[in-house]
Amino acid sequence: MDSPYSPGNNNRSSSGSAPAPSSLMDNLLGLLRIRVKRGVNLAVRDVRSSDPYVVIKMGKQKLKTRVMKKNVNPEWNEDLTLSVSDPNAPIKLTVYDHDTFSLDDKMGDAEFDIKPYIEALKMNLNLESLPSGTIITRIQPSRQNCLAEESSIMWSEGRVIQDMCLRLRNVECGEVELQLQWIDLPGSKGL
Repeated sequence: MDSPYSPGNNNRSSSGSAPAPSSLMDNLLGLLRIRVKRGVNLAVRDVRSSDPYVVIKMGKQKLKTRVMKKNVNPEWNEDLTLSVSDPNAPIKLTVYDHDTFSLDDKMGDAEFDIKPYIEALKMNLNLESLPSGTIITRIQPSRQNCLAEESSIMWSEGRVIQDMCLRLRNVECGEVELQLQWIDLPGSKGL
C-alpha cells in the first residue's frame, strides 16, 4: 500500500489542511509614493561639501535617490514608491555622502510614521467638494517623530498628500523635505 507521502499518491482533496498560498496582492494595501524634494543644510563630509543621496527603507524594501555632486542643499525632486502591507511599519530615511574610493559616509537619518496619513485617507470625507489646499489634519513635531516643523495632510489637486520636513538625527545638522501620496492598486486589499 502506498504511503500518504509517496510520490505516486495524488489523491489530496482540495479541502486539505494546507492553506492556499497567499499572493502579495492579498496583503498589499496600496503604494506609497514618496517624493524626496530636497535636503537643507546637510552636513559637510568631504573637503568643502558632500555628494548626498537618500536611502529609504521599509521592511525588506530599500530605495535610493541619485547622487547630487558637491551640494549640501540638493534638490532631488525624485519619486520613490513603496508597497505598503503594514501601515504600522516605520519608514527609515538615511542620507549618505557618496565616496569613490571608500565606504559612503552617513550624513544622518530619520524615521517617520505613515499611520496619521493612512488614517486621513480612511476618513470618509467628501473631499471632491473641498477646494484644493484644504488641510485635513496637522501633525506636530514631538520626541516621538523626526518632524522639524508642523506637517500638514491636505487635499490638493484631487488627491490627499502630506508634506513633511524631517530633522536628521545622529548628525550635526540637516533636514530633508518629503511629500507623501497614496496610490490605490486595482486588485489589492486596499485601505
